[in-house]
Amino acid sequence: MRKSTRPTISDVAKAARTGKTSISRYLNGEKHLLSDALLARIEQAIADLDYRPSLMARGLKRGRTRLIGLIIADITNPYSVNVLSGIEAACREKGFTPLVCNTNNEVDKELHYLDLLRSYQVEGIVVNAVGMREEGLNRLQQSSLPMVLIDRKIPDFACDVVGLDNAQAATTATEHLVEQGFEAILFLSEPLGTVNTRRERLNAFRATLARYPGTLAGQAETPLHESDRLDNILRQFHTQHRGLRKAVISANGALTLQVARSLRRIGLHWGSDIGLLGFDELEWAELAGVGITTLKQPTWQIGYAAVEQVVRRINGADEAVREQHFSGELIVRGSTTR
Repeated sequence: MRKSTRPTISDVAKAARTGKTSISRYLNGEKHLLSDALLARIEQAIADLDYRPSLMARGLKRGRTRLIGLIIADITNPYSVNVLSGIEAACREKGFTPLVCNTNNEVDKELHYLDLLRSYQVEGIVVNAVGMREEGLNRLQQSSLPMVLIDRKIPDFACDVVGLDNAQAATTATEHLVEQGFEAILFLSEPLGTVNTRRERLNAFRATLARYPGTLAGQAETPLHESDRLDNILRQFHTQHRGLRKAVISANGALTLQVARSLRRIGLHWGSDIGLLGFDELEWAELAGVGITTLKQPTWQIGYAAVEQVVRRINGADEAVREQHFSGELIVRGSTTR
């Protein structure tokens, strides 16, 4: 009669009329050490008991858990969702299981999840830091585990980083707007702080327009959900450059959505009244009005590469800190065409 509790290796040994050592050999792939008759009894016992070995327990005995911790600042961000797909694929291929922790941009959760991942004895950590606050990033430095950062660097912290080639992407986006005849361009981002991705994109934007002195460059910062402030920034930009062909570059996908809503509120249409180009490809971008031009990031490849790198570190690679940069792709739609 099958027990109501989960069967153990001792139960299997008893049902197969052998010792636990033989069962361990079977589970560890050492079947050549067992007779055909014993193999048959063990397989029958496992089937009858529906025995499933604990991978965690077996890994711990070998000093391995095959777990990779994943800390995400905002799992609702489309960028993060797409990166997750590449992370999961790489973990599956390399025999690891990801433990996903969504901090929801709450600083206290970041420290809590770091402690939690240590307690689970993860072998490495991948941090998808899109939207993560500086204090949370600083706390990551407390971990001595192999770690790879996606999208963001931590000041004064030597760590592998995987992400977009921001200089190439911002240059491509800005040159596209110039080529389309825009005479005034506003680079709009969330507050820069010490976020290297925003600063790198802004610096490339400025450097590109320095080569086109006839084009006016503007820059503004706004928190993501301060709609009145965003409305005022866009209204002022439109009024200040009345008579000129003008466009807005939005520094990330979440902000692009807010810009689109703001333009609707203040009665402006992208593609006719004002140009709009946003970093990050969005599922709805081709359906919104005449369509919104985007700078698409290879998010799947970024997630996959992050896991590849952390696994190299787990396996003992002691090479210098690496920064892997992927090129973006411009998806041109009606919001920026002549």
